[in-house]
Amino acid sequence: MDFSVDTATDAVLESFRDTPDPRVRELLSSLTEHLHAFVREARPSLEEWNAAIEFLTATGQACTETRQEFILLSDVLGISMLVETMNGQQQGTESTVLGPFHVTESPERALGEVISEAGEPCVVSGQVRSTAGDPVPHAAIDIWQCNADGFYDVQQPDVQPAGNGRGLFRADSDGRYWFRTVVPSHYPIPTDGPVGRLLHATNRHPYRPAHIHFIVRADGYEPLTTHAFVAGSPYVDSDAVFAVKQSLLVDFAESDDDAAAADFGVTAPFTHAQFDIALQPH
Repeated sequence: MDFSVDTATDAVLESFRDTPDPRVRELLSSLTEHLHAFVREARPSLEEWNAAIEFLTATGQACTETRQEFILLSDVLGISMLVETMNGQQQGTESTVLGPFHVTESPERALGEVISEAGEPCVVSGQVRSTAGDPVPHAAIDIWQCNADGFYDVQQPDVQPAGNGRGLFRADSDGRYWFRTVVPSHYPIPTDGPVGRLLHATNRHPYRPAHIHFIVRADGYEPLTTHAFVAGSPYVDSDAVFAVKQSLLVDFAESDDDAAAADFGVTAPFTHAQFDIALQPH
């Protein structure tokens, strides 16, 4: 087959004819058709196409053990949230993006342990339940967040100890969990790489509203990746990665409840956020 503008797509699709895995063939074929359609519509020049390749090359080169620039690119283009929304649980707590900073293991911690200090003290508590309302005992809850200045531990290895702001907890027999931390800050995603240049070129801000990340897993249930967003945080209406959902806005409110403070091992008044989580059965 002669390769031309008219025959290009069919030629590439034919090359995938003997792909053993039908799903791989389907994905590659669909990607090829959409990319070819984009090229025919946008008609990029050679210089523009080379610039695109250089951008993707630089994105890969920016990735390290503690930084994932491709996830960041997927995030700011809304692809991460689109895929997450299409694949997230249809009932229960809504899902959001993983984000680029889940790049190291969270240390195992006991319920009530402090995961971060040097900021406004805060207790986060809640219960993991099924969508039917039944407690989910001993669910694994992976937590990570930035500090009060808006930085994750991997961004400040000389300032924050490894594992600061992170914790892997096990809910109790009633599905309840709690931990002590600081109120996180809003923060800019990294802008010193290719993704930052893309945001600058499109006149977009790089900020994310304050939040705490959660991954929750339990036998018999769909795993959940989500956030607890600090209600009223700056940028809650213009998250750079499109991840805010109204159901995930959580009040981080001052409490003067002495009994609750004693239960959590703090003194009143204290900031308290209640974030209950509902998991969908398989």
